[in-house]
Amino acid sequence: MKTAFTTNPLLRQLLLDQPRKMLLGAALSALTVVAGMALLGLSGWFITATSIAGLATSTALAFDVFAPSAGIRLLAIGRTGTRYAERLVTHDATFAALAAIRVRLFRRWSLPAAGHRLLRQPSKMLFRLTADIDALEALYLRLLVPVSTAVCAALLAGLALAFLDLALGVVFGAWLLLGGAVIAGDVLRRARRHAVHRSRAMEQLRSGAIDLVAGQTDLVMAGRLAAQCQVLAQIDRSLAATDIALQRLDANAGAAFGVLGSMALAGVLLAAAALVEGQRIGVPAAALAVLVALTAMEPFVALRRGALEAGRMLLALRRLNPRVAEPVPSRVAPATDGLRFEQVSAAHAGSQVAIVHGVSLAVAPGEKVALIGPSGAGKSTLLALAARELAPLSGSVSAPRACLFTQRTELFQDSLRDNLRLADPSASDAHLWHALQAAGLAQEVRALTLGLDTPLGEGGMGLSGGQSRRLALARLFLHDSPLWLLDEATEALNADTAIDVLRRLAEGSRGRSLLIATHLRREAQLADRLVTLRHGRIVAEARRGTPAFEVALAGLRAD
Repeated sequence: MKTAFTTNPLLRQLLLDQPRKMLLGAALSALTVVAGMALLGLSGWFITATSIAGLATSTALAFDVFAPSAGIRLLAIGRTGTRYAERLVTHDATFAALAAIRVRLFRRWSLPAAGHRLLRQPSKMLFRLTADIDALEALYLRLLVPVSTAVCAALLAGLALAFLDLALGVVFGAWLLLGGAVIAGDVLRRARRHAVHRSRAMEQLRSGAIDLVAGQTDLVMAGRLAAQCQVLAQIDRSLAATDIALQRLDANAGAAFGVLGSMALAGVLLAAAALVEGQRIGVPAAALAVLVALTAMEPFVALRRGALEAGRMLLALRRLNPRVAEPVPSRVAPATDGLRFEQVSAAHAGSQVAIVHGVSLAVAPGEKVALIGPSGAGKSTLLALAARELAPLSGSVSAPRACLFTQRTELFQDSLRDNLRLADPSASDAHLWHALQAAGLAQEVRALTLGLDTPLGEGGMGLSGGQSRRLALARLFLHDSPLWLLDEATEALNADTAIDVLRRLAEGSRGRSLLIATHLRREAQLADRLVTLRHGRIVAEARRGTPAFEVALAGLRAD
């Protein structure tokens, strides 16, 4: 029968990425608790035995104080050392496993169609990725490790008491295990709904706050600002109610564990008194039993936090697992001999209704091809297929490494240098200046006080539209790819800037393949071949130097 572990790839990766460290961390955690139990038990035995031995001179002189004292010091030092080592090992293993999961998730988001889903709700998806991965951190540190530690503590405490009296050890160990399991399970069951609701409310609150800040002007113009604030206030009240419910569960769980521990301690105390009275054990051994029982309850109290957060952990597993398990499409394969579409049909991301039908097209290395046709003909879809942002419904796409240059300039709130280095993280300043020179932006950047260190605002704020486009062009020049994909690259530029950008593109693309989606004559003039699309099908092709090429070019929109 399949278990959750065998059917959940995310759980397998989390626990098997660093198996030795995770097992070592759990063992160190259990050893720390055992050392604490032994330390307190031995200390109680030593104090009691010393007091009794001091009642008579003969026993006082014969009593060995050195061995127990050395044992107490050893346990104290050992407990401190194992606690430090446990923290170091468990956190190192957890962070390493989470780092591997992040890499795997981000690689999945780079697959065809995934980027489109991410762009539809970027803030929501980013919050889910960060919050859910943080929740996975608690799965090992706050649930699995405390559970294993509590079980070890109960078994070892029961074993220690069994040396004094077999029945006492068995009953005590069973009491802790059964009682702790019942309380922790009840807390988990009751808290799960609240934990899931809290995660979703936090997601809604953050998303709503971002909408309020980013869209404040639009909300004011539409008269919806007060309504948006009321929505956020309602979410906040719901979140507060959930927090109160979880705090109440936490308090009740603490009280339940306290009652469980008090009853266990009282039972051991009565049993130890009866054993002393029956002269089956001595008073020092009775003190040891009571103190071991007192410390054995400590690991169970730590289960509360894990049980309270278990709902959030399960929600994270359920939401992230499909992303980790998502297979790599087999219809998009790298190639070194140009771009090739073989009987490709494709649809928009998330749809199964084809908008491109049976397209076959080859772009040789160094060749420049322009896709022309009315809006909705499938030009941008073919570029998305070549860029591996979209997977075909049928057929195959063979594409070399490509770089997409569109009318939308993606710049970030960072320095000008780091925005450029997105294309080549290892690029030196000399390479950056060379790319800026090729894009016609070097002189303007040199005029800035901070030069390459000039900070840009969100979306490239601080640069004009033409400067932003030239910065994106410089980034294109830095990207070492044999195929450039241009999608309405100069649509929003004035004629003079557009002509200059296209001239620089023509110079920089020597030796590279170009696939251009356009309805502008100035962009199509870069091409060696024009391919006309209508309703997702190729209806005509024309090579430069033929009358058909000139006719197709003349039919495009002028500057």
